[in-house]
Amino acid sequence: MFREMCVLYAFMRITDDIGDDETLSLDQRRENLASWKESLQQATREGTSDDLILHAMLDVARRKEIPESYLLEVIDGVEADLAPREFQTFEELNGYCYKVAGVVGLCCLKIWGYDEDTPGVEQRAIDCGTAFQLTNILRDIAEDAHRERVYLPTEDLVRFGLTRSDVLAAAMTDSFRSLMLFQVEKAWGYYRNALPLLENVSVDGRIMLSGFLQAYSLLLKKIESRSYDVFSERIQLSRRRKLMIAGRSFLRIPARITIPDAQRIGAQNKKGEE
Repeated sequence: MFREMCVLYAFMRITDDIGDDETLSLDQRRENLASWKESLQQATREGTSDDLILHAMLDVARRKEIPESYLLEVIDGVEADLAPREFQTFEELNGYCYKVAGVVGLCCLKIWGYDEDTPGVEQRAIDCGTAFQLTNILRDIAEDAHRERVYLPTEDLVRFGLTRSDVLAAAMTDSFRSLMLFQVEKAWGYYRNALPLLENVSVDGRIMLSGFLQAYSLLLKKIESRSYDVFSERIQLSRRRKLMIAGRSFLRIPARITIPDAQRIGAQNKKGEE
């Protein structure tokens, strides 16, 4: 299972690197992603590839029954993120999250193994990926702003009397804090939806998943603990905390995860609106 996860990570890493190569023009990166996609499709058709990563990914996909469409969605997600874009609604953002993270959750589900007769498992995996991606978006607001990118939906900015320019200017205002509280609540909702997935996957999958859930949920808690200030300092886990999470996974000890309930978050939101 560890090998399969490494192969999946390598495939995603290469795909991301093609899209992130800023030494090339956007058109060249699009062409390279199109070529990478065609190589994947050709490998699927022929059952093999001269590219070692594609060959290994094809082997994993065949044995774990990962649909080619999942891997194509990953490439499409990177392509969609090449140039700055605006999301008018959360529905649009959610579609983006599916391509860059939700579908990865589905791939992991196939690798870990699960009871396919259990209803809702696939949606929990998608929600898990969405929870992680929303956490990344909130953590990286300042970094993305430097690149003229704002992933927060326009409808949410308007709700709190903010504009895209306010985010790009790193304006840490009460309105921005209220917006962040609102966004963090959304993310916690996806964590709560995903949490039952721990009981749906294999034992080995549960250990890996619990580590991911702990790491990303701790990032979200750090955002809360800093009063939603994501501008003055990048939110990240300490080296010690990362080693502890990795160590528990190596020792096959499931991580301890605490996700705040909706009642607690609702009370926070009400207080923030007063």
